[in-house]
Amino acid sequence: MIPDGAKVLDVGCGDGMLLEYLVHAKNVDGRGLELSQQNVNHCVSRGLSVVQGDADTDLGEYPSGVFDMVILSQTIQATRRPRYVLQELLRIGKHTIVSFPNFGHWRVRLSLMFFGRMPITRTLGHSWYDTPNIHLCTVADFLALVDQVGGRIERAVALVGNSRTRKIPGNNRGANLFAESAIFRLTKR
Repeated sequence: MIPDGAKVLDVGCGDGMLLEYLVHAKNVDGRGLELSQQNVNHCVSRGLSVVQGDADTDLGEYPSGVFDMVILSQTIQATRRPRYVLQELLRIGKHTIVSFPNFGHWRVRLSLMFFGRMPITRTLGHSWYDTPNIHLCTVADFLALVDQVGGRIERAVALVGNSRTRKIPGNNRGANLFAESAIFRLTKR
């Protein structure tokens, strides 16, 4: 999904593991934006170019189209303003990659139906009171948001167990039920 030598911004880069991989394995010109100052310090100590910032408020500072790829990995559900964040990602990057845990997964649905409690799964690994996730969504919810903000899906991958299964973006019923997590590569329409 990310070409060699691309100019990349990793928003919510955490400890920088993905960014470091891309810099070394794909020879990208990588930058990061991270909320946690502790994670920023960790990234900088590893030689990564990461600044402290908040995706909910600081993305407007970046010029339009300055990055080839903007990545938001397992972070959109932890933002306060997902619509704004997605709009800004599409503006800043020529292409945007977003991944998130799928709240429509069958295990989540069964847990709610049979036990009446918020589930703890591999991709939703916290108790409801400890989760960083504030906006849980399904694949269908995300596709509707992409449409609302004027995005277009270039590629979609549903992660099912330990394997990857490619899904057709227009046919999200199967992805909603079987994808534990989803990755989308987007661009502006």
